[in-house]
Amino acid sequence: MKTVSQSVPRAPGALPLLGHLWPLWRDPLAFVTGLRATGELVRVDIGTMPIYFVTSAELANDVMVRRARSFEKGRLYDRMRPALGSGLATAPTEVHRRHRRLMQPMFHHAKVAQYAETLTEHAQGLADSLEPGRTVPLLEVTTEYSIGTLMATMFSISTDAGRHAAEVVQRRMPVMFKYMLLRPLMPKLLDRLPIPANRAFDAANAEISAVVYEVISAARAQGDHDEPNLLSMLLAARDADTGEALTDEEVHNELMTLFVAGVDTVAAILSWAFHEIATHPEVEERLLEEIDTVVGGPSSARAVSFEDIPKLEYTRQVIDETMRLHAVTMLMRRTVEPVEIGGATVPAGAEFGISLYGIHRDPGVFEDPTRFDPDRWLPERRRDLPREAYLLFGAGARKCIGDTVALTQLVITLATVLRTRRLRPVPGKAPAEAVSAMPQPVGLSMTVEARSS
Repeated sequence: MKTVSQSVPRAPGALPLLGHLWPLWRDPLAFVTGLRATGELVRVDIGTMPIYFVTSAELANDVMVRRARSFEKGRLYDRMRPALGSGLATAPTEVHRRHRRLMQPMFHHAKVAQYAETLTEHAQGLADSLEPGRTVPLLEVTTEYSIGTLMATMFSISTDAGRHAAEVVQRRMPVMFKYMLLRPLMPKLLDRLPIPANRAFDAANAEISAVVYEVISAARAQGDHDEPNLLSMLLAARDADTGEALTDEEVHNELMTLFVAGVDTVAAILSWAFHEIATHPEVEERLLEEIDTVVGGPSSARAVSFEDIPKLEYTRQVIDETMRLHAVTMLMRRTVEPVEIGGATVPAGAEFGISLYGIHRDPGVFEDPTRFDPDRWLPERRRDLPREAYLLFGAGARKCIGDTVALTQLVITLATVLRTRRLRPVPGKAPAEAVSAMPQPVGLSMTVEARSS
């Protein structure tokens, strides 16, 4: 086996001292997608620091599943930890294992069914707020909706502390999203400089963090942890081996992580889904026919229920295809021991990058990969895909714990809104993909139309 320096090709376009920072800054999504042409394992230099990108689903599975014990969370999560704490997304392996064991019951099928009532109520509120004839900035609308829905499932917003927290998070979370992915690419020494990005991020993070602690304190004082929300369950959770509860700091860290993971994903996917549906009339026609058959047409008074979700098969295909095409920009891992992977021996301490966005556009796996085609996810076609190619929520022990809740919300929201509304693209204003945890459709405005009975 060759050493890493002998066998891993370097991505083209590196500059002295800067490495690949310029092409990453100029067009990061095109850059990570183009790495596959260089190889399955490709060296990318961030300044003088090498990051080894795996560009195939097979090697991504090696890192996240088959050889997961040889990896820990990498630089991206180290740089996010000061802001979010050690929640599930950023925690070291031992903390992650303990917290995931404590939190897994909160995402059981029966609990998701309970959350569905709240999700349906908020989805109907979103549909009602989309007034026919208006042109709306869709990402702003879906972000506000995602924050409000997540707040309602996380803790009671009927209390003074809950209402204050909801107002702060609605106002400040978009600021955190704007600057969050810039930090891992910046040299650490710049973190403390009073540049505008740092000031804006730190102020937003501090304000959100403070109100989360307020809500936790109020919930502990109230003492009733039987309410069907995530905060109550976090406070009531006990380790099966030791009987220990989570500290206030640990509860805070998990709530902050859920904010970031839940809001960014749902808002981006909903916005892209409405855009893709509107620009593919044949998809829209099939989708509306399914929704009308399962739930009822525009004149039906029945709300979408949790029991409807398995019947909304094409709706789920549309969501899966949206998530494939507009997938997570970057995950990172770090080797904790020497690893043989992709034909190379990589030493301990090496940083690995995994772009699900790039992997899901691999023409060797997905035919015509940039085309929006929900039928890719028909059972008979899905069977032809390698098992490891389905990475919409990651894989292995670090797979997103809230995947079922997210999919439930996405299906309920699409079915609820499209039952009575159609969203039409504004001519000449195609959205641009901006880098965030998931690519954001910047400049996406859509005009609301009412569906006739």
